[in-house]
Amino acid sequence: MKSLNPYLNFAGNTREAMNFYKDVFKGELLSMQSYAEANMQVDDKFKNNIIHAELKAQDVHFMAADGMPGFVATPGNMVSLSLDLSDASEQERLFSALSAGGTVTMPLETTFWGARFGMLTDRFGISWMLNCQLKQQ
Repeated sequence: MKSLNPYLNFAGNTREAMNFYKDVFKGELLSMQSYAEANMQVDDKFKNNIIHAELKAQDVHFMAADGMPGFVATPGNMVSLSLDLSDASEQERLFSALSAGGTVTMPLETTFWGARFGMLTDRFGISWMLNCQLKQQ
């Protein structure tokens, strides 16, 4: 099986975002390093920003950063992540947790392709798509 490891870019709140996702997915932060810890030569206002972070939780694996100085993050267009699930109750839990403080753009509903699907933008501006294939009767 191939895996997709998306990389998220934030505008100074990577630490908060990665801790949020760690709790949502019940995962582990494999790394989180600031520009200062990496000995990167940046203005003092960027030293505590995150140059690299990585989260792993079962089959969920992604990385993130605050972006290089000068990077302008526009909430909602930084990336979209698609989660393919096999358990409807876990889909419901994740949808509820991710949408807390965010915006549901499509509630979970049965689709023409035989799945339960929903979309949302979380409180950090990341777009999520959650797909759970329904069991064939």
